Amino acid sequence: MAEAGMKMPELVLPEGVEMIRRETPEETARTLAEAVADVLRQRLSSAGRASLVVSGGSTPVPFFDHLSRAELNWRRVTVLLADERWVPESDPASNARLVRTHLLQNGAQGAGFLSLKTTASDPQQALPHIERRLAELELPLDVLVLGMGTDGHTASLFPDAPELPLALKPCRGHRVALMTPPSQVHPRITLTLPVLESARFTALHLKGADKLDTLASAVANPDDWQSMPIRAFLRPGLTIYWSP
Repeated sequence: MAEAGMKMPELVLPEGVEMIRRETPEETARTLAEAVADVLRQRLSSAGRASLVVSGGSTPVPFFDHLSRAELNWRRVTVLLADERWVPESDPASNARLVRTHLLQNGAQGAGFLSLKTTASDPQQALPHIERRLAELELPLDVLVLGMGTDGHTASLFPDAPELPLALKPCRGHRVALMTPPSQVHPRITLTLPVLESARFTALHLKGADKLDTLASAVANPDDWQSMPIRAFLRPGLTIYWSP
């Protein structure tokens, strides 16, 4: 759905994938927040709880601010991250810090937060504890909001991570994986692909022409998940929210 007067590059998306385009990041954030709030309300009308998985970075900040003011029963919502850097929550690089600062505010202060981080110094040793923590999470996820890097990564499914094959096809139903991509400063914990791709509602939140270029590269060869993991999500039911 394109806005009047907006000139956009040609982008042929897979069948069943929708793109909602707005003129500013603020408009995109508001539109996405309204859509997510609607899905959560619908879920809470028939279920005791609802789950909301969000991503880090600068792009989702205005979305978090808008969503935090949405009128819904936040005490019945569990919020968690698609991925997390293995840093203390006091570190500016912490996604948990971002979520607490911008999303778990206003009415959303009442939401539950399920952290992917522990106090352990070694993330590998912490994995069993995180798995036990996530065992209380009912699957499939209700709402998943992803971002995307210009390398085609999403969550912490990085093309250069040696653990990527395990995160895409985890053994024994693991819900999280440790990722150590050489391109990144910190080790990361990510939800695995089976957990992410099963979400009832999935949105991809993007900003900038460079992300459209990345998306064009991704749709050109949709089956090569290893080189661009975002391709795993380019399937019917995905809604892309984009602004310049």
